[in-house]
Amino acid sequence: MKWIWKLGRILQGLGLIVILAGVLMSVDAGMRDEGLSSQRMEMYGLALGGGLFLAGWVVTRTVGGGGG
Repeated sequence: MKWIWKLGRILQGLGLIVILAGVLMSVDAGMRDEGLSSQRMEMYGLALGGGLFLAGWVVTRTVGGGGG
């Protein structure tokens, strides 16, 4: 059970990293006056990262809080 809990935490971390990457790519595109492209990158990053985070959250809550 402990490895499943760790997998959930890893998914949460990956989700946050994907969200951050999407926001940074969006800001970069926005600075180059690519408005719609910027919004698309941010939306994809938020959707994918949020999905990963939610999946990890569900796994950790299902297994239990301490991984034990």
